[in-house]
Amino acid sequence: MPDARQESAKKQPRLIAGKTRPASNPANQQSLTQFQSAVQFMQEGKFDKARVLFEKLTQDGAPEVLERSRVYLAVCSRHAAKAGLAFATPEEQYDYAISLLNTGNYEDARDQFEGLLGKNPEADYAHYGLAVLNSITGQAEECLDHLARAISLNPQNRIQARSDTDFADMADDPRFTELIYPET
Repeated sequence: MPDARQESAKKQPRLIAGKTRPASNPANQQSLTQFQSAVQFMQEGKFDKARVLFEKLTQDGAPEVLERSRVYLAVCSRHAAKAGLAFATPEEQYDYAISLLNTGNYEDARDQFEGLLGKNPEADYAHYGLAVLNSITGQAEECLDHLARAISLNPQNRIQARSDTDFADMADDPRFTELIYPET
């Protein structure tokens, strides 16, 4: 026959460093499972599906996953916004790329310029934009390649590059000087 002390010890949660051990709660388990599924969707690039789950978790999920769910929800929203960009003309996309460049968002600007070139490899303005971006980011070879291509497609880009302060880091490079002042 069990002792009364043993019975009461079985019913009380164990104390660890002055804290009670959390009991396994089915709602918490469900939140954790949902969180794992959302992370899996995110890793697979299925940001819309992940966003739906993270939104639900931020409203009624377990406290353990609340903060991470908010962070991941922001990531999913950012990816969804990026995927939702639609431009009526290549010029609109170019303007957007320039705005990204001007705010220091170089990787997204590069994606936009490369997207323009993917649609039209002869877009001199996209080559020029990439030349500027590469100059700013210290990639001299790539800068020279894109600037040479921009000038070959549209000689007016040579005149533009002469007064463009974004090429200040390239001014000491003799290859740059030769490219924009071929007559000297």
